[in-house]
Amino acid sequence: MKILETERLLLRTMAPDDAPFYLALVTDRTWINYMGDKGIRTQAAARAAIIRGPCAMQRRHGFSLYLIERKSDQVVPGICGLIKRAALPDVDIGFGMLAQFRGHGYAHEAASAVMLHAEHTLSLQRLLGITGTDNLASNNLLKKLGLCFEKRMLLLPGDKDCNLYRRDFIVPH
Repeated sequence: MKILETERLLLRTMAPDDAPFYLALVTDRTWINYMGDKGIRTQAAARAAIIRGPCAMQRRHGFSLYLIERKSDQVVPGICGLIKRAALPDVDIGFGMLAQFRGHGYAHEAASAVMLHAEHTLSLQRLLGITGTDNLASNNLLKKLGLCFEKRMLLLPGDKDCNLYRRDFIVPH
């Protein structure tokens, strides 16, 4: 289901048939370094992760991580969307790109659209962002999107330190 459209991109809900792409993303060395190894090694495991992750979150909350498709050729460079984590008090924005698509502005374009959607369609009052302290590209993207550094923290026990960012939206009276 199409959720958002930008000049170059379509963002749609993920489906179990997106397992080949998802497997490629979560087994990417950079993804594993910054996001952690989820132990997904087969298309069947990727399919199951999509069903219990983004598909379930979309049903529960009305938002999730979305698949990004280029409008010009339907190629899928990455994901971007909203996540409600038990470890955080508010919704956070997440994104990830396959290596060959990094540095083309797709993450910024998609994340900007997701932020507008969070503020104007979903009426969220604030949006969080988390990223590894050493993930310079993601730290810079969150700042470019207008999120402000709040603190360094552990998301879950045993995790590496991460940076927490926050952006409050102006709520009309």
